[in-house]
This record gives sequence, structure tokens and C-alpha cells, in this order.
Amino acid sequence: MGTKTADEAGAGTGTEAATDEEKVDVTKSGDVTEDAAEPADILSAGDEDGDELPEARVKEPSIVGQGAGAIVSAAIGMVSLSGSWVGTVASARENINGQLEMQAVSNPSIATQLEAQYGDAWHATALWGGIFALVALIVGVAVLARPAFGVPGKPQPVWIKSVSWAGVSLGVIGLLLAVLKYTDVLLGLPST
Repeated sequence: MGTKTADEAGAGTGTEAATDEEKVDVTKSGDVTEDAAEPADILSAGDEDGDELPEARVKEPSIVGQGAGAIVSAAIGMVSLSGSWVGTVASARENINGQLEMQAVSNPSIATQLEAQYGDAWHATALWGGIFALVALIVGVAVLARPAFGVPGKPQPVWIKSVSWAGVSLGVIGLLLAVLKYTDVLLGLPST
């Protein structure tokens, strides 16, 4: 059995010959790519003072909360106009209280009966409608005012402004109607 020479083993001679260690060794490379750079190198690469982050590293603020707030404002504004379950329950409760008051009094007048059974229930409905309208108004105004406290120069999307203004408008209308109902200007009890 003989030994093989470098030519028989398939390795080249002269400058073409290289050992396995030279082919595999990647740690000797002096070039550092941007992907392999240290985070401190990337942070200082954008500005000499280190005050600003590179554009790729700046986190964009999310508008999900603003969009949700705008939709909630409009939905609560609609609830203030159409009535809510809470207002219905409060109205029914006032109606029952009025019936109990009528049983306690031996001979109540018609005006007292109307006020106890229907007027108080109407006022409870108006009160809860006004509370929902006020919440819709506050949430809508908060969403519209949010960009003033956010990232400067970042405009609020148009759809968020539109839905927020709808919530504010519905809140104002609901609040106005609630005040008119509570003061008996709108659909007050008939006079006896």
C-alpha cells in the first residue's frame, strides 16, 4: 500500500492549495455586517450625540386606542338617543315605586298618580340617557384631543376624526334631549 501525494488526494499545489482550517475559519474576518453589529453601534450610528435613534428603530405610535375610542364614543352616543337597558330598568323601577306609593295613600289625586307612576319613570329614563350622552361627549372629545399630546407632526387619520365628531355630535344631541325630557319641556306629563 502506498501513500498518496497531494496531487492524488485532490488538493492543489502552490497558491491554490489551502488547508481546511483556512476554508472554514470565518472568525478571522474583520468585516462586520450591519446585521451582526452590536446594538450600541447601531444606536450611535444615527447621530454623533446619541440623541436620536435611526429611523428604522423609532417605534410608531399605535392608533388602535384612538380608533376604538372613536367607535365607542359613537356607539354610546347612539345608545343615549335610542335608550339603554339601564334606563329601561331604572324606568321600570320608578314605575313600581310609584305604584307602591299609590297603595300607601288612601285617595291620591290624578296629578299625584301621574307623577308617581309615569313622571318619575320618564325622569329616570332621561337621566340615564343624559349620563350616556355625557360619556359619549367626553370620550369623543378625548379622542379628538389626543394628537395634541402625542407625536408632533403625526396627523390623526381622517376616519378617526370623523367617527369622533359623530360621537361628539350624538353626545351633544343626546344631552340636549335628556335635559329637555328631564325638565318636562319635551313630552311632559299632561296637566290635570
